[in-house]
Amino acid sequence: MFDWTPKHDFLVGIDSDGCAFDTMELKHKECFIPNIIYYYDLQGVSKYAREAAEFVNLYSKSRGINRFPALIETLQRLRRRPEVKARGVPIPLPQSLMQWMKREKKLGNPALEQAVAESGDAELGQALEWSKAVNRSVEWMVHGVPPFPCVRESLQALADKADILVVSATPEEALRREWQEHGLDVYVRAILGQESGTKKDFLGLAAKYPPGRALMVGDAPGDYQAAVANQALFFPINPGDEETSWRRFLEEGLQRFLQGTFAGDYQQALLAEFDRRLPVNPPWTEESG
Repeated sequence: MFDWTPKHDFLVGIDSDGCAFDTMELKHKECFIPNIIYYYDLQGVSKYAREAAEFVNLYSKSRGINRFPALIETLQRLRRRPEVKARGVPIPLPQSLMQWMKREKKLGNPALEQAVAESGDAELGQALEWSKAVNRSVEWMVHGVPPFPCVRESLQALADKADILVVSATPEEALRREWQEHGLDVYVRAILGQESGTKKDFLGLAAKYPPGRALMVGDAPGDYQAAVANQALFFPINPGDEETSWRRFLEEGLQRFLQGTFAGDYQQALLAEFDRRLPVNPPWTEESG
């Protein structure tokens, strides 16, 4: 991937789930969360497990993070919740998975499969089975979800001016399937998911372009952090108001980027609104420990 020669003067990275496609709530509520409850024996606190997983993955500043760190954060929040403690339901916290996450850069099933094969670790095996089940559920459930309005038009407007990347923490097979289903893959040079690295890695390609000519379009704080790490600009797609955000990008943000007037006050106003959308703390009480 990094043997890359720019074809245009600009680089644009675009996140997929919850940004280009309205698939994020569908995937988490119908695919991820039921499998978390099943594989981690959370049936006795399923209501709280659902609330925690939704907060982590959809409604907080953790929105959009890789599935394995999100799983750990969900379990940690459950362990701190008084209502869960009162029910006496044990909440697992897989230490082996946490250790694997610290040493592994590509947090996807291929790397986890290798770790399971090498170690035979039961906790890693459990996480792998959960992750595979999530992928099966996504393949079965997620189809027929079109891109948000103005996404296609934005890609068309950029296609002959910028090198466009899909920059995501989703498995690449699912990304290719979704972008091909709606004919959007023809506008992008590469579709990059969790098996290839991190969003920060992918946006490292910004170094091959002049300053101010790389932009990330995303819906999560992690997208912004990846952009900042690579001195790229950032246009937020606000969770809950995606249609308005994409219309704004098509009608003004896109041209500001191409004309060199995006940085500064314009971007700061966008970021301030984006930051207000996602809280750090949940609406329920958590205990320490």
